Amino acid sequence: MFVTHGKSFTAERAWGARTIARMGEVTTRIHWTNEPYRWHVNTGEEVFVVLDGVVEMRYRIDATEYSALLGPGDIFHACEGLAHVAHPIGEARILVVEQAGSE
Repeated sequence: MFVTHGKSFTAERAWGARTIARMGEVTTRIHWTNEPYRWHVNTGEEVFVVLDGVVEMRYRIDATEYSALLGPGDIFHACEGLAHVAHPIGEARILVVEQAGSE
């Protein structure tokens, strides 16, 4: 049992995380970042919830790139096989729910 205050969570490096829970093969983590991630494709579905800050989520469908601007409370669902990358605008705190071991 512990409490994590999403708006004040920080990490030592960009995309540093604290695991909140692992339920079977699903992990829930809180991330802090001030830098973009990298283009990647998860091995399963991913749910990405902005807790604090603003994140531009870029993604590709059939070789066409799209973008969605996400603020606190906004949710991005990446289906399996979707190439995507998160670009925070300043600092951001994000809750990520995904298959254990996925990047």
